[in-house]
Amino acid sequence: MNEKRTNLEVIAPTVEEAIARGLADLGLPEEAVDIEILDTGTRGLFGLGTRQARVRLSIKLAARAKSSGMPVQPKIDYETAPVKDIESKQKAVEIGHGRVESKKEEHIEAATIIAADDAQPTELDDDSQAALETARQVVEDLVDKMQVHASVRAFYGEPDEPNQRKPLIVNIEGKDLSILIGPHAETLNALQYISGLIIGKQLGHSLPLVVDVEGYRQRRSREVRLLARRMAEQAVRTGRRQYLEPMPANERRLVHIELRDHDEVNTESIGEDPRRKVTIVPKQ
Repeated sequence: MNEKRTNLEVIAPTVEEAIARGLADLGLPEEAVDIEILDTGTRGLFGLGTRQARVRLSIKLAARAKSSGMPVQPKIDYETAPVKDIESKQKAVEIGHGRVESKKEEHIEAATIIAADDAQPTELDDDSQAALETARQVVEDLVDKMQVHASVRAFYGEPDEPNQRKPLIVNIEGKDLSILIGPHAETLNALQYISGLIIGKQLGHSLPLVVDVEGYRQRRSREVRLLARRMAEQAVRTGRRQYLEPMPANERRLVHIELRDHDEVNTESIGEDPRRKVTIVPKQ
């Protein structure tokens, strides 16, 4: 096999279809390649911002040698060695084996949003009601300044951890709002971060805030958790480390939470932002 074909990137509507196309093109079974998901893709919002999935298939050394007739030389797999994960004080310390996110990431943390049909307690204390109204007004003002026509609704959700406070969720609703999300939710995260700073200053204290657009974060949370479980199964089946696409800290955190109690895999984060990613490693 030509050395140039030891790596192959494939683009398709879904991750599964991209993997299937790549395996068919290489003429190899899944066990003979390492699969790295570069982009899970997205269906977009209201048909806008659709992005296809992209994966990279790397032929394993044994399969490469077999196809070329060369003897297999022993190789040290440095990727299976422990990764020393040193973070600067400016970066978040991700959840994994008992670690938690830093306060800096609190403003862009996408908690699992469980609105419970948006039902609120029949009575909120004055402070909670004031926080709702302040958050709604701040986000509404920012959206207006961006010259985006939308309605804004604020309510309390359910935390993804029993010992956490309920997040205050501000959902922006309207038509053609993909501009508020941006590539990899960068625009939405920036809007949430700025909103959190303004709201915290007005209230005199910080609070767990989630700014969302048409339920995007809830859908993305489900996608990331599903991806984590699927790649964990693949790691167990193949016995090989699996690499996820680069993700922001809040999405990496979701992967760690989803798999922290898994009996057969561990999760680790490697690399530097903005290319920092989670790897899923089979337990020895």
